[in-house]
Amino acid sequence: MSRRSGILEFAVLGLLRESPMHGYELRKRLNTSLGVFRAFSYGTLYPCLKTLVANGWLIEESGGGPDDALAAPLAGRRAKIVYRLTAQGKEHFEELLSQAGPDAYEDEHFAARFAFFGQTSRDVRMRVLEGRRSRLEERLEKMRASLARTRERLDDYTLELQRHGMESVEREVRWLNELIESERAGRDLRGSAADGSAPNSTSGETGGLPRHRDSTRPDPSDDTTT
Repeated sequence: MSRRSGILEFAVLGLLRESPMHGYELRKRLNTSLGVFRAFSYGTLYPCLKTLVANGWLIEESGGGPDDALAAPLAGRRAKIVYRLTAQGKEHFEELLSQAGPDAYEDEHFAARFAFFGQTSRDVRMRVLEGRRSRLEERLEKMRASLARTRERLDDYTLELQRHGMESVEREVRWLNELIESERAGRDLRGSAADGSAPNSTSGETGGLPRHRDSTRPDPSDDTTT
């Protein structure tokens, strides 16, 4: 399985865990909710769905009510197929959620993993966030070293592009620092403890997104961080 197909399978399983969907609705959710999949087409999605069905992780059902099922053949159209997650598919997705290795914090996979942080345990979220931060800090050091070596040979526009790339990575590192701090403090989405009390490090599994004072939070799928 290629890395890109693995990311797509993960996202499809995660979306179908929320509710059954037909292919068009799935593609729309992938495009609008998970920006990393903007370039994916039906030609990519449907082979993925067939593979998941063959593995026993999804089942296909005829969509719509009885009248729709009768009307479709009469109109010369196929009834919509709805894809539903099986018990085995749910178990497989939960296994994928528990993984926090290097693939989880690479650029494209991190965006997909982050989209399902609400279903991920806090300890795994922390490992993924810290791994992502470490990877970006390494990238930032390389970018700074490269810029220092080549600064004199670059024209103004190329130099500005290099600086823009560095600023994008620096911004995401700051964002990750905020997320990690919130996770450690046990804060929920509103920046308070999950049980309504003062933040502490022993609270439960509720998510840890920080409250932002501005709109500078980076998109995890932003191409400028690559």
